[in-house]
Amino acid sequence: LSYDQLALVETLGIGAHAVQRGQVASDEWAVVVGVGPIGLGATQFALAEGANVIVVDVNPERLTFIRQFGVEYTINAQEEDVTEAISELTGGELAHVVLDATGNATSMGHSLEFAGHTGRVVWVGLTKQSVPIDDPLFHRRELTLYATRNSANDFPRIIQMIEQNRIDTTPWITHRLNLEEVPGRFEQLVDPGSRVVKAVVSVSN
Repeated sequence: LSYDQLALVETLGIGAHAVQRGQVASDEWAVVVGVGPIGLGATQFALAEGANVIVVDVNPERLTFIRQFGVEYTINAQEEDVTEAISELTGGELAHVVLDATGNATSMGHSLEFAGHTGRVVWVGLTKQSVPIDDPLFHRRELTLYATRNSANDFPRIIQMIEQNRIDTTPWITHRLNLEEVPGRFEQLVDPGSRVVKAVVSVSN
């Protein structure tokens, strides 16, 4: 692999492990909530498993960005009723698996609403807050809730999938800079308005 590809293996591991925890399977409906780098990784691995992926976010630019990976279905959570939109896409069945990568307690609680009967919900993002759960809904739909953290022995599989072109890392790197540029550009890169997905720092020419 190239250095660029290798630099992304660890980040991809988090999404890969989340999809594995959720047991995402071919032809299932998988909803990914929040498409920062972690949600982007989860989306790519869910697509690689052959799932029908629906991506939910509040940022229209992120929703546009994610389509280049082959995502057909996106929902803007600020403009649409997410549960209703998912129901329309799935023929009323809702999702087999929901992966919430927001790290937002409110969003994580609402993510249970997107799963159909006996669905799986995976909390990928972390929050220090307590997450409210609608217990009647949780029990009525017989949902299964998973936590996922980091990755476990996934690097060889991820490297192989990149080698096989099942995972495309090319669009991930949106910014490049040399090491000496970091002090002057760091604040710009961490600004949400900078549209950074991943920035690569070169330590030698």
